[in-house]
Amino acid sequence: MLATSCNYFEKKKVYSEDLLEEELQTFNWNEVDTYPTFSSCDSIIDKEDSKICFQNTIISSVNEFLSAQNIVVSEDVNDTIRLKIIIDNKGGLEVESIDLNPETAAQIPEIDSLLRLSLKSIPKIYPAIKRRQQVTTAFELPVIVQIK
Repeated sequence: MLATSCNYFEKKKVYSEDLLEEELQTFNWNEVDTYPTFSSCDSIIDKEDSKICFQNTIISSVNEFLSAQNIVVSEDVNDTIRLKIIIDNKGGLEVESIDLNPETAAQIPEIDSLLRLSLKSIPKIYPAIKRRQQVTTAFELPVIVQIK
């Protein structure tokens, strides 16, 4: 007489929540399929070039705005300001933080408000996409300020 047991024929029920949770664990949330973009950058196919176009559009808009301001300083200012921004899944832009040298803040007390104001004039942003869904992304942009 022979008696054996086998779990081979046992059926397992797979729950969609478990599959979703497992897939979410394998996501690299720091990578997106396409970066946020402007209509002027739409024709660029390469992902990295698209990111550079997006960043350069923001930086040139900020620089253009700051150049139009009549900023007077008593000492030369040469600083790279780190502008941390968030682009939400609707294309809205929010300033998370502005990192600058204390000397720059002392020479240009209104620099914070000027930078925030400069971002109001940028063109419409199309949000980043991850798995065909619009997602929120964060960027750190260098803004070089040189006033003599």
